[in-house]
Amino acid sequence: MTVLAPDGGTAAPPGPMAAVSCEQITYTFGTHTAVDHVDLRIEPGETFGLLGPNGAGKTTTIRMLVTLLKPVDGRITVFGVNTATQPMLVRRMIGYVPQLLSADGTLTGWENVQLFARLFDVPRKQRAGRVDGALAAMGLTDAAHRRAATYSGGMIRRLELAQALVNAPRLLVLDEPTVGLDPIARTDVWDYITKLRDEFGMTVLMTTHYMDEADAYCDQLALMHLGHIRATGTPADLKAALGEHVTLDEVFRHYTGGTLDESGEKGGIRNVRRTRSTARRLG
Repeated sequence: MTVLAPDGGTAAPPGPMAAVSCEQITYTFGTHTAVDHVDLRIEPGETFGLLGPNGAGKTTTIRMLVTLLKPVDGRITVFGVNTATQPMLVRRMIGYVPQLLSADGTLTGWENVQLFARLFDVPRKQRAGRVDGALAAMGLTDAAHRRAATYSGGMIRRLELAQALVNAPRLLVLDEPTVGLDPIARTDVWDYITKLRDEFGMTVLMTTHYMDEADAYCDQLALMHLGHIRATGTPADLKAALGEHVTLDEVFRHYTGGTLDESGEKGGIRNVRRTRSTARRLG
């Protein structure tokens, strides 16, 4: 894909039906425009990274995509299905791991995933098998009947992935999936995600504040700032566009003009720290 910058550029010609298509989507909170006429296209089977500082509009964009918010303007489709007019059909095609921890510590791992199977309307006769399969895919079979409160931080994140996978989604949406995890746990989680994508052909949309993750695992990236997409392209293309030996951290700073310490959406860096604190308590 060609790099797109604020001063223009040439987009790649449209191909087959996109996994995700966002056309001029906009969302406002009162007088504040959080997402401002954003265009995005994610191809089937891609791992796509949406990067930007806190307050850029990433989480708002994701919440529109997973049908938790309805765009004020514009249109989103997931595998051709409109998120605004057919939200239940979209929800059956996606798995969503939110930024904030969603597992219930008072329930066992199996009970947590079984609850999501019911929420995703997995047919009753298939639920037990789907739950067992999702837990096995995440390496949690041996811990399935322990309370989630006894899990480490890495196990909690894998449990949340199992929850998101129980309905066999075509699109997996991950909002900072490794926040608060140590480097070993982060690697383990990404090993599982990559394995599942390769085996089942899932499309993955992720946000992260770890540039090494984005560089290593994403096929395409979009840099977002103040509600706008500033640039898109492969990690290699985005770095090469700024010169030799440029890092993705430098690309981030160039297109967003900021750092990860900016305050903004949902409390800025304070929210990230609070999330990581919660993850450490569970770990």
